[in-house]
Amino acid sequence: MTRKVLVSAPYIQPVINSFHPIFEASDIELVIPPVSERLSEEELLQLVGDIDGVICGDDEFTERVLRAAPRLKVISKWGTGIDSIDQEAAARLGIVVRNTPDAFSQPVADTVLGYILSFARRLPWMDREMRAGSWRKLAGVSLQECTLGIIGVGNIGKAVAHRAIAFGMNVLGNDVVEMPAEFIEETGIKMVAKSKLLQQADFVTLNCDLNPTTYRLMNRERFLLMKNTAYLINTARGAILDESALIEALQKGSIAGAALDVFENEPLPPGSPLRDMDNVLLAPHNANSSPVAWERVHENTIRNLIEGLQRGRGRE
Repeated sequence: MTRKVLVSAPYIQPVINSFHPIFEASDIELVIPPVSERLSEEELLQLVGDIDGVICGDDEFTERVLRAAPRLKVISKWGTGIDSIDQEAAARLGIVVRNTPDAFSQPVADTVLGYILSFARRLPWMDREMRAGSWRKLAGVSLQECTLGIIGVGNIGKAVAHRAIAFGMNVLGNDVVEMPAEFIEETGIKMVAKSKLLQQADFVTLNCDLNPTTYRLMNRERFLLMKNTAYLINTARGAILDESALIEALQKGSIAGAALDVFENEPLPPGSPLRDMDNVLLAPHNANSSPVAWERVHENTIRNLIEGLQRGRGRE
C-alpha cells in the first residue's frame, strides 16, 4: 500500500530527490509544498488530511492539525527541537514523534564562540569602518579576561563550555539537570543560580530547550540583572527571550549588545528595530550550518520516518 509523506523541512527539500530509491523501496509517495521557513497551523490543515507521515521542520503541529490527520502515524523532525509539535496530543492520538538528538551541537557551539569573538575583538565593526574609509583602532578584550554564562548546559552548552575554557574564559553554568562530576572536573565550570550568572557574566548564551519553564525566560527583570557591558547570545529558540524587553534593554543601554540567530517571529519582520541597531548581530536561524551534519540528519530523519511508519499505531 502506498503511503503519503509530507516533506516540509526546508533543509531537506532541495536534496530530497537524491533519496528517491529509499522512498520507492518503501512505497512512499512524497508531497512537497513550498516552504519559506515553516508551515503555519492553517497551512498544515490544508495538507494533512490524507498524510501517513511527515518530515518536518519547525512547523506548527498543533492538536488541531494532528486531529485533522486521521492517517498520520509518524512525525519525523529534521533536527532536534520538537517544541513546535504538541507532543501530548500526539501521544494521545498514537502518533510517533521522532527527532535526531545532538544533531548540531558542534556547529551551533562554533557559532556561539564566533559571536563571542566578534564582540570581544570588535571584528565586524572594524571591518565596517575600514570599508567606509576609516582607520580607527577599536578597543577589544581578551577572552581570558571574561566570564561566560551558559544557560542550558546540555549537549550544545557543554560543547560551548569546552570551547570557552580553551580560550581561558571563566565559565558559569545554569541548568535544572545536575551536571556529571567528570564534566565539572574537566571544564572547571561553576554551576550557579540564574541571578548570579546574569550578574557576573560578560557574555550570556542561551542554549536551553523551549518549554513552559523557559518561555520568555529572559524578561525585563532578568535583563536588568545583567552588566551594562555584557552581551546576550541566542542560538536556541526565539521565544526563550521577550523580544520587546530585549529591544528596550538595548535601547536603554542596559546591556551592551546581542547576537541573535532565532526570533519570536521568523523570518524576522522587515520593520523590526533589531535590524537598525549597530550593537546587534543577526542571522537567519542558520547556526546549524554544516553540510556534513545536514547529510547525517537527512539520513537519520528518513530512517526515523520509515521506522515510525512501520511501528506507528495511527487511527485507521
